[in-house]
Amino acid sequence: MTVSESMNRLRTQREALVTAALEHVPFDGWTMAALRSGAEDLDLATGEVDRLFPGGIRQAIITYVEMTDRKMVEELDKLDLPSMKIRERIATAVKTRLSLVEHEKDTVRAALSYLTLPQNVPLSLKLTHGTVDKMWIAAGDTSTDHNWYTKRMLLAGVYGSTLAYWLDDKSEGHADSWAFLDRRIGNVMQIPKITGTVKKAGKFAATPFKLGAKLVKCMPTPGRVRRQFSA
Repeated sequence: MTVSESMNRLRTQREALVTAALEHVPFDGWTMAALRSGAEDLDLATGEVDRLFPGGIRQAIITYVEMTDRKMVEELDKLDLPSMKIRERIATAVKTRLSLVEHEKDTVRAALSYLTLPQNVPLSLKLTHGTVDKMWIAAGDTSTDHNWYTKRMLLAGVYGSTLAYWLDDKSEGHADSWAFLDRRIGNVMQIPKITGTVKKAGKFAATPFKLGAKLVKCMPTPGRVRRQFSA
């Protein structure tokens, strides 16, 4: 078995265990107890939990997020995104990502509770970056300059606020959430030229995104925002 095959097999086993554990997370939270219950459902030995997730719950949540991101990309690949305007592609990506976990809101809340702990904030930002990066790639983004950073910063804000709204949305078909999403994208397009106060936020975001000083220099201006969401 090649290294690639071994890694794919490990990923498959991890995702199978996480999927089984999802039935228990709403009751036990993201805990080792939930993973062990999932292992029992799969008739796995107790030791398999520690073998598959030596990093514990942190690693299990990473697997859950990355697994869902991959499913999102697969769904987006089935759509005719090139025929849409950029803002429509992004809205579709966000809707697709949230629709995949439509019946797992308690699970998502539990994951967010874990990720908002002070020691886990860097991981939360890293996972968010991974999600929005995949959204932009699916939308056809090929930028490599400062726009690469600003696009992902902007979408991280849109996605994060929409996710928070969506979690408590009980409207039919999440219509209120999608209207909120459209407003957020519209608001992003109205961002005024960034002043020095935002540089502090840039320094905070620089660590997980490894943007450093470049981030402050490429903050979104009205012109950049219009180019990135209006095409």
